[in-house]
Amino acid sequence: MSVSCPRCGGAVRPPDLMRDWRCDGCGDVPPLHIADHNNAEIVKSVVNSITTGRSSVPLWCTWPLLLDWTVTGVAWAGDDHSGVRAAALACSGPAPFGGGPADLVIVAEEPGVGLGNRFAGVRGSDPGAHLVRDLTSVSADPGPGQATGAHAKIKVDGHPTPLWSISTAEDRSAYVGEARGMWLYAIAWPAHAGYVLAEDVMLHDLCEWLPPELVYGAPSPYLHGLA
Repeated sequence: MSVSCPRCGGAVRPPDLMRDWRCDGCGDVPPLHIADHNNAEIVKSVVNSITTGRSSVPLWCTWPLLLDWTVTGVAWAGDDHSGVRAAALACSGPAPFGGGPADLVIVAEEPGVGLGNRFAGVRGSDPGAHLVRDLTSVSADPGPGQATGAHAKIKVDGHPTPLWSISTAEDRSAYVGEARGMWLYAIAWPAHAGYVLAEDVMLHDLCEWLPPELVYGAPSPYLHGLA
């Protein structure tokens, strides 16, 4: 596992007698642990880290996997003292409508962690202000880059769950919602890959059951610093 800041990806200082984990730029943060490799045993170890820490943070995964998609990485933010406060899973596959490969990172986090905002390419540690700004700026004919309201619905734990798009960098699309009282992010690269959410997407918590049929691919570059 590599350890970094969940908000900026920079180095973090380990805790001492006076302070918890700390990033020079972001202050006190829960350290982000990213698996350097990707396989069934790695995912199982991350699930164990989450569940043994008495955390309620889910590790969401599309299940069934989208056609020809693979799991390409996992990460979690937290430590033994505070527990796990965020979890992320990356997957990759063919982009909708052709156009090469696509990547999707799904994040579940408690308020204030900032991991989802980092992957979404927006400032701050919480998406609330971005949602309010984008939703209140929507017109009858939204222009390029504007949010279009709740235009994606997926199933989480079997329940229909709306996601709202937020304005972000041109190389990706980002959607935010809520599930189990936590923020739920879905960030896709390239931007048009967000159309995968128009399919019949269902999210399953791997902490509850780890399907042996999961297929694993090469580690996601976005989970490992590209985002």
